[in-house]
Amino acid sequence: MTRVIIMIGEQMTCLAIHDISCLGKCSLTAALPILSAAGVSVGILPTALLSNQTGGLNLYTRLDLTEEMGRITDVWSRTGARFDAAFSGYLGSARQAALVRDAVDRFVEKDGLFLCDPAMADNGALYSGFDADFVPAMRSLCARADVLTPNVTEAMLLLGKDADAPFDESVLYALRERFELAGCVVTGVSDGDQIGSACLDAGGVSYAMTPRLAGMFHSTGDVFASALTGCLLRGLPLAESCRAASRFTYRCIVETVENGGDSRYGLCFEPCLGTLIEELEEKQIG
Repeated sequence: MTRVIIMIGEQMTCLAIHDISCLGKCSLTAALPILSAAGVSVGILPTALLSNQTGGLNLYTRLDLTEEMGRITDVWSRTGARFDAAFSGYLGSARQAALVRDAVDRFVEKDGLFLCDPAMADNGALYSGFDADFVPAMRSLCARADVLTPNVTEAMLLLGKDADAPFDESVLYALRERFELAGCVVTGVSDGDQIGSACLDAGGVSYAMTPRLAGMFHSTGDVFASALTGCLLRGLPLAESCRAASRFTYRCIVETVENGGDSRYGLCFEPCLGTLIEELEEKQIG
């Protein structure tokens, strides 16, 4: 059964479930400012505490917050916390998938949106620290989602395919059928000198592509998914939200290149937040 997304009205509230990287703009340090710029009020449920984001960096500390997540949600149950939506990303362990699903069931409104970014792999391999047990746990969480935003590698793993299998549009349909989704987006889709996302919603498949720039840019998926969630919560349809999120992410990459920023610490998205705000205001939605 496909769940319905109804996201227009007063200021929306969103529960962001990601790790905290103390240095580097990814996960919660990207989701919080981007969602706030989109006009969304954000609560957080941190999954892990890292000294810094790990992409391109081999040295970091990591603290699993599984036990603390349970204590946080126990307090919320007693205080009556409620959210219009939830947006999950990097989990600290396979055990947390069940905790996140439970948190969505307990604290998100009945017709609320749950967008799951199954952050577990890229470039044909699982992230360091994850093993094969993580994939079925993530599949269980994805089955609760309304919208998924895997990259190509994650999409293949979710479907039980080879991690480095090539993308085609059948992947979108397979994801929608397997997880009974309202919509899905696959990121990191390439087409010559273009790169972007492929989206499947009630209107069919559409693409949001931007020029490919030379270099390795970490945390682009976090920036894209955060902007996508913000656009959805302001009332934009999924395909239009993908286009807006892709434009925003591309502007952030260009800003990073022009400022000479160290892309290992994420994108320079702060100077671009105004463009996201302006685009949402121009559309006069939410």
